Amino acid sequence: MEKENLQNWEFVVPGKLKELYHSGDFGRYALPDGKMPVAFMASTHTTGGNSGSPVMNANGELIGINFDRNWEGVGGDIQYLPDYQRSIIVDIRYVLFIIDKFAGATHLIEEMDVK
Repeated sequence: MEKENLQNWEFVVPGKLKELYHSGDFGRYALPDGKMPVAFMASTHTTGGNSGSPVMNANGELIGINFDRNWEGVGGDIQYLPDYQRSIIVDIRYVLFIIDKFAGATHLIEEMDVK
């Protein structure tokens, strides 16, 4: 919502998403404080072409989907640079929220047996 720009189609927020945001209707995907997690960063080692890769926690649970990396970490294609490399990851709870509440595709959530 903060970055909406009606002059640039890539930054126009759909009306339904605005309604869900302003009403706080994030369903079971919200944090205990009611906020909706959208993305996070991690010091994972990725390279070009890793967009869409699953991000798992130590228990093997899907927690996000990798979609970008920071510019400073591009040198990591040659050598891992833990002080610089960061992956940008969409939180899986936000993905599920979009599928369920925004798109209304609850049948997909049921098929995936989301816990």
